[in-house]
Amino acid sequence: MRPRLIEGKGGVFEVMDGSKLVFSKKATGRFPENEEVLEALEPRR
Repeated sequence: MRPRLIEGKGGVFEVMDGSKLVFSKKATGRFPENEEVLEALEPRR
């Protein structure tokens, strides 16, 4: 499955890997660093 961007609403920014939440701006109060997302998705490559 290829990663895809799905537009959120209300300032919510979440990175999902299928049904698994990889990063949540709502939970952390910040945007992820590129490396954080890449490392979280690495096992799927």
